Amino acid sequence: MSTPTNVVFVCKKNGGKSQLAAALLRALGDESISVASAGTAPGGSLNAESVESLAELGIDVGDEHPKPLTSEMLDDADLVVVLGDEARLPDGVTAPVERWITDEPSERGITGMERMRLVRDDIRARVAELHTRLRDA
Repeated sequence: MSTPTNVVFVCKKNGGKSQLAAALLRALGDESISVASAGTAPGGSLNAESVESLAELGIDVGDEHPKPLTSEMLDDADLVVVLGDEARLPDGVTAPVERWITDEPSERGITGMERMRLVRDDIRARVAELHTRLRDA
């Protein structure tokens, strides 16, 4: 891919799933892809289990923190990926939008780190597929 692609991952709180997706895509080390994450109603901190699940893969989230989705992020995006069904984008988004309804193990009674690893692995597979699509575009 000759020109950078700007991907914005969005969820409601920007503490877990969108942060996971962004960190996993960044970890692929593809400098042709710019990655951001944001929330439509950002929380106060990152989900500790989410951060720990990334650390298990050797991925450090650095100084990431929940941040609000801005109109500038949306204007600059080449692709917006919304994780889950809670976050709602404002009207007028011109970039293509994908919505990923990810596995939710808690619906099957799975909690704690076991739940987070399953969520991480679902998002990891989706990110890998997205990376392949972007690279081959």
